[in-house]
Amino acid sequence: MNTLSRVDGAAVAAEQHAAGWRGVLVDYYELGKPRIVYLLLITTAAAMVMAAHGMPSPGLLFWTLLGGALSAASAGAYNCVIDRDIDRVMRRTMLRPIVTGRISVRNALFAATVAGIAGVSMLFVFAGWLAALLSLAGNLYYVFVYTIWLKRRTPQNIVIGGAAGAVPPLVGWAAVTHQVGLPALGLFAIIFLWTPPHFWALSLITNADYDRAGVPMFANVYGVQRTKREIMLYTLVLVAVSLTLVDLHVMGAIYGVCATILGAVFVYEAIKLTQDDTRRWARSLFKFSLLYLALICAAMVIDRIFA
Repeated sequence: MNTLSRVDGAAVAAEQHAAGWRGVLVDYYELGKPRIVYLLLITTAAAMVMAAHGMPSPGLLFWTLLGGALSAASAGAYNCVIDRDIDRVMRRTMLRPIVTGRISVRNALFAATVAGIAGVSMLFVFAGWLAALLSLAGNLYYVFVYTIWLKRRTPQNIVIGGAAGAVPPLVGWAAVTHQVGLPALGLFAIIFLWTPPHFWALSLITNADYDRAGVPMFANVYGVQRTKREIMLYTLVLVAVSLTLVDLHVMGAIYGVCATILGAVFVYEAIKLTQDDTRRWARSLFKFSLLYLALICAAMVIDRIFA
């Protein structure tokens, strides 16, 4: 089946899927890039639990996560609007609601704006002005710095743009303490350094997509082998920084043991990737990187509560 027939078939399926109000809700849900939102909420919740040395109040947790989710979904929706031309030619994005016509650009912009205003407003009212300001800054960075400025211009797009995805822990910490603490900054640094190996592993799997779209991902500009070396380098720096949090007495022994084990596995995955001529270890590293982020957050929470 050629690409054109795949797209046509996908469009038909999308139209059938969108029939009825349930389909409309699913389309708007997908517009906000929920998989990314879930990751952001994990890091937000982890920072809140660390800041509170236990569970924060249910109301604060609920409103902070809801406000953060709406705010992040708003940024994701703006990204879908801006990137609709390249989403159309990439296999993994060609079924997005705007591309298939299930949601119009006007309606997507309206939904993104309403979600953004609602999310930041919730954070301002229930979590404080600092949490709201940090969330707004992260979204503006993602939309204007990463999506509009960097993504189509430089192979360092993911490296520089990764700061946007590292903001949620700062939001969560600020929601509890109304300031930014060292553990939250440590998690910010971990996520920032985690982002290149995570997304570059994905780009090694989907580099043909980026070629068709004309997006200068690192592997497409500098080649597969150099990308693997950079993944190895960033992985080593990531592990070193994660362990430095123990030396700086930001985190304790429980976290240190978990970070050492998780870091060793990450390095092993990166080494196997450099030795592999297939996409097997790129997929393996990409999947493990998701698990790594969730487990390192859990380790920080457990260490903060019980150490």
